[in-house]
Amino acid sequence: MKPLSLANQFLIAMPNMADPLFARALVYLCEHSENGALGMIVNKPSGIAMAQLFEQIDLPLEHDEIRLEPVYFGGPVQPDRGFVLHSPVGNWQSSLLATDEIAMTTSKDVLVAVSEGRGPDKMLVTLGYAYWSAGQLEDELANNGWLTVDADPAIIFGLPPEIRYDSAMALLGFDPARLSGEAGHA
Repeated sequence: MKPLSLANQFLIAMPNMADPLFARALVYLCEHSENGALGMIVNKPSGIAMAQLFEQIDLPLEHDEIRLEPVYFGGPVQPDRGFVLHSPVGNWQSSLLATDEIAMTTSKDVLVAVSEGRGPDKMLVTLGYAYWSAGQLEDELANNGWLTVDADPAIIFGLPPEIRYDSAMALLGFDPARLSGEAGHA
């Protein structure tokens, strides 16, 4: 039996999430296998604008609509490195394909392309990412830490960060106020 993969799913932090890094976090899972899971928090701006990031890496950024876009806190792993979640997938040096339409790229060539006005149509840049070792995410799910739902790229790339969590929660089709922080086991 093939193990369940949650790639291309949203992880929605339960309202009782105690870890302040993940409280009200919406995570897009890029990869999930028996070896672990990798994702990016897509709703927590870091306080750094794209213009600042591009200045730090010595790339010009002339496009006004991108200059003020936020760089996001993607997770606690490698928070000093940039990661680009984007669509379409393109042909970059180092990309992890989440789907045929969405990839996470870690190589600078995608940022060079953005600075030259030929980057991906849709993108979200993070500092850091989230990672779970083998079995860790499954344990957190069993302990009622997260909800999962099929990811909707329109939430990631089309909505302001402050409404992404609630919009993903709405995909579940029930009132989140009715959730209990207690895990039930029969």
